[in-house]
Amino acid sequence: MQQHATSQLSAIQKTCRVMATLSDPRINRLTDIAQNAGLDVSTALRILKELEAESFVERDPQTKQYVLGPQVYAMHHAMVHGLSVRDLARPALIRLARRFGDTVILSVPMGWESVCVDLCFGDYPIRANYLDVGSRRPLGVGAGSLALLAAMPATDQAALLPVVHEHLAQRYPSYSRRRMAQEVRRAQQLGHAMLLDVVVGKMGGLGVAVRGPGGRPIAALSVAALSERIAEREDELGQALRAEARDIECAWMPAQ
Repeated sequence: MQQHATSQLSAIQKTCRVMATLSDPRINRLTDIAQNAGLDVSTALRILKELEAESFVERDPQTKQYVLGPQVYAMHHAMVHGLSVRDLARPALIRLARRFGDTVILSVPMGWESVCVDLCFGDYPIRANYLDVGSRRPLGVGAGSLALLAAMPATDQAALLPVVHEHLAQRYPSYSRRRMAQEVRRAQQLGHAMLLDVVVGKMGGLGVAVRGPGGRPIAALSVAALSERIAEREDELGQALRAEARDIECAWMPAQ
């Protein structure tokens, strides 16, 4: 009877059951999730994989346990606190633009792209004004976009890079896969991404990822300016952006 009842559930209802089950942190293994959701193991596994791909669920590679992902925390904040990463980051953009005099950008990851969702101009006369709110770039192209890519788990990178490379060859032929890989490694080592003379000649940027509760990047802060202005202030820019990113992460974290 239970199997018949379960077969009558829609895909959305089954997904909702899995999500509701995960609200109990004690239920975190596949067999327990399936049992509590009233689903067979293969169905529960398929749903969990799809939810993980969309960042609604995360799986610890060592313990094999599942937990709710950053998208759920984002929805929680949107519902309870009316917060968004754009709202939280806006003061940081203003402070950074005033301090350094250059364009400060907030980007978020969407699939294989990064999207500019906010920016603030400084008072330096030569502006990096080649990016608007809503502009999209392949991940890894631009400092903020590179910071997002570098902060992603290796599994996410492997899934997204084939599409990124395809668009890279079409739109940025001088920016090779090899150089992108080198820049990703450098960003991971330093904690910030710097990219010069790729999107626009003699212009560059420095970016830092903002991470969600599960460690995945939910946004990036970046400063764009003349390449020489970025290179000569790399350490100072990196420290300032990391400090602002950590403040945003603390405000974003759910109440414990």
